[in-house]
Amino acid sequence: MAVGIAITSEGTQYKGRTTLLVVLSCMMAATGGVIFGYDLGISGGVTSMEPFLKKFFPKVYIKMTEDRKISNYCKFDNQLLTLFTSSLYIAGLIASFFASHVTRAFGRKPSILIGGAAFLVGSALGGAAFNIYELIFGRIFLGVGVGFANQSVPLYISEMALPRQRGAMNIGFQCGVGIGVLAATLINFGTEKIKGGWGWRVSLAMAAVPASILTLSAILLPETPNSLIQRGNDNQKAKHVLQRIRGTTDVQAELNDLIKASSISKAINHPFKKIIQRKYMPQLVMAMAIPFFQQVTGINVITFYAPILFRTIGFGESASLMSAVVTGLVGTASTFISMLVVDKLGRRTLFMIGGIQMLLSQVIVGGIMAAQLGDQGGLSKGCSYLVLVLICTYVAGFAWSWGPLGWLVPSEIFPLEIRSAGQSITVAVGFLFTFIVAQTFLSMLCHLKSGIFFFFGGWVVVMTAFVFLLLPETKNVPIEQMDKVWKEHWFWKRIVGEVDENTETQSTTQSMQAI
Repeated sequence: MAVGIAITSEGTQYKGRTTLLVVLSCMMAATGGVIFGYDLGISGGVTSMEPFLKKFFPKVYIKMTEDRKISNYCKFDNQLLTLFTSSLYIAGLIASFFASHVTRAFGRKPSILIGGAAFLVGSALGGAAFNIYELIFGRIFLGVGVGFANQSVPLYISEMALPRQRGAMNIGFQCGVGIGVLAATLINFGTEKIKGGWGWRVSLAMAAVPASILTLSAILLPETPNSLIQRGNDNQKAKHVLQRIRGTTDVQAELNDLIKASSISKAINHPFKKIIQRKYMPQLVMAMAIPFFQQVTGINVITFYAPILFRTIGFGESASLMSAVVTGLVGTASTFISMLVVDKLGRRTLFMIGGIQMLLSQVIVGGIMAAQLGDQGGLSKGCSYLVLVLICTYVAGFAWSWGPLGWLVPSEIFPLEIRSAGQSITVAVGFLFTFIVAQTFLSMLCHLKSGIFFFFGGWVVVMTAFVFLLLPETKNVPIEQMDKVWKEHWFWKRIVGEVDENTETQSTTQSMQAI
């Protein structure tokens, strides 16, 4: 069933329409983003709830409620508390490498299924936990689920979408993250009011809802044509799936490109060894740099610890959770805006706009906190709301730039032979630095105080310059023809161009010798 929008992409003869099957498949797969976002939002909320702190982190609770001498910036500085948040990301880092093998050898669907099932188990363990060990054990299962989902879902969406709509479709994953964060903050705001102090259990257990949707979706979704050809050389089945998702029988041009990419892929037995070759240097640099920069924007600090941060500047428990809801709404709305314009304005333009917006917001927030917030007391009501507005401005800048594009760009730049390995590196680097930032932020906040915003602002300057100089535009480029953008880039062509010249020389020499 086709919606009826004809697609013609620059530099390609692919034909097709935006079919209902593709839209539904990408929407269901994007539930993988919801489970990631839900965890991001739920963690910071429950760690600001007094009954949760009293049960699992009594030292933090005592510091927060009874110690009048401790600095505003140091009330929540506790390594066990940060381990609760960050343990998920070490589990996810390790799981992402196993996910790479599963995704390549068995397909995208099984990897998504494992992710949903593991997250389902983790949500049950978290909601039923009675001690810190059970709590962290549940977080490990959540990490396995997020590791598999983050590795496979962006690939799935990129391979299902048409070239001209790949950006918008893939940002559906980040929209899912935003929806998950928003849902988590709304649930936290509601469960915090439950009498008896067990509302945090509802918050943690409700993660089972998006996990169940993702698990069921993985059973019903079609496999991508790319994966069918790569794993089984079943060209007829792949052609049938391609015809269904493109809404036309004329898919031979795209099928030929997929078969060609698959034949190259099958010659590669060790993709992790292959990806370090010189010809793949641009993709490897992006696979490591983009997720690293995404984390040092400081966004996960805001997402994890927004309620704690708002309590630091003087909001009460309920008001801090409500402020987190506001930032979640802004982030989700901004991600939808990004979805509408990414394939028109391009990736680089959004990176530039978002970078400037985040930098200005961070510098002003840091300046206000340096001037107005001491070790005791709080900000004035007016300053507190100004900080909230500036943080919303910062979240909006991230949500239409580094948020969605940090997932989109890595998922679309890898050739098929290293695609699974490249995505695993992207996810693993992201998890590693998410863990490091999450584990160190509360300590950094205690020591750097308002300087924490200048620290992350400095990184925003670096990453914006990196994109301006080294990232080529990828909008409207078919995923199996992406190598062209590197050969035409002012810097990368010096590297991949030399490789191509050397390969041609070797081929000519071998031909001459054969003659």
